[in-house]
Parts: sequence; structure tokens; C-alpha cells
Amino acid sequence: MPQSFAAVDLHIVFSTKSREPSLPLDRIPRLREYMAGTLQTLKCRLLNANGMPDHLHLLVSMGREVSLAELIGTVKSSSSRWVHDTFDDSRGFGWQAGYGVFGVSPSKLRAVHQYIDRQQEHHRTITFQEEFLEFLRRHNQVWDERYVWE
Repeated sequence: MPQSFAAVDLHIVFSTKSREPSLPLDRIPRLREYMAGTLQTLKCRLLNANGMPDHLHLLVSMGREVSLAELIGTVKSSSSRWVHDTFDDSRGFGWQAGYGVFGVSPSKLRAVHQYIDRQQEHHRTITFQEEFLEFLRRHNQVWDERYVWE
């Protein structure tokens, strides 16, 4: 077959360094726009992004020419640099070293999109740590509590 195709949609979750509330909610729309441009240079598409002051959720349609590690490394490093360059009060801002990536089937895309849209509502009753551990359980991941948070 002369053509190559990819249909890989991912729910990506990562927190701010030490889960500090260093990402004001009013900055998330601008950060989303910046990340969309970064992903476009990787031939990926940002389908949705939202979060809380201590973490971010991305729904990404992954391109076929980029590795997962390159995608996440590029998005995190470039967005961290952008935050520092754009906002004078962001000296302490950074992303955690780790991340979670979960595959999304086409039948679940709408539900994940809505879940990401409703972050503020959702986090009235659950912390980021509780949410992230639930994702790990739901996706049958094994983790070491000593290392999961940094």
C-alpha cells in the first residue's frame, strides 16, 4: 500500500511542577492556542485542552511522523518556555517530569472531549491526585507511589 494512515487519539494528562497551583485559569485559553500551534508543527492536532491551576488535560490526534516522547517533550518544553516569556509573574512555573497518556477509541472521543471541558466542575469533588490514580486503575497501569508524582 503506497499510503500510510494513522488514527491515534490520545488523552494526555500532566501536572505543574510539584502540583503547585501555578497555572491561572484565565491563562489556559492562550496556552491552548499556543499548544495547538506547537502540535501543528508536529503534524498533530489539538482537539481539546483544559485544566486546573495544578494540571492540564489535552486531547490530541497524533500524527504518523512523530513519536509519543517527542510529542510530549516538545509540547511541555515549548509551552513552559512560552509561559516564562509571556507572563512576568511565572518564574516558578514548570511542568512535572512525568505524564499520563491514554488511548481514546473513536466511540469515546465525545465523552473525553466533554470530560476535559468540565474540569472546573469535576474538580469540585475530586483532587488531581485522585483523578490521576483513577485513570491509572481504569487503564490497568501499574505504578510505584514513590515515583508517580515527580
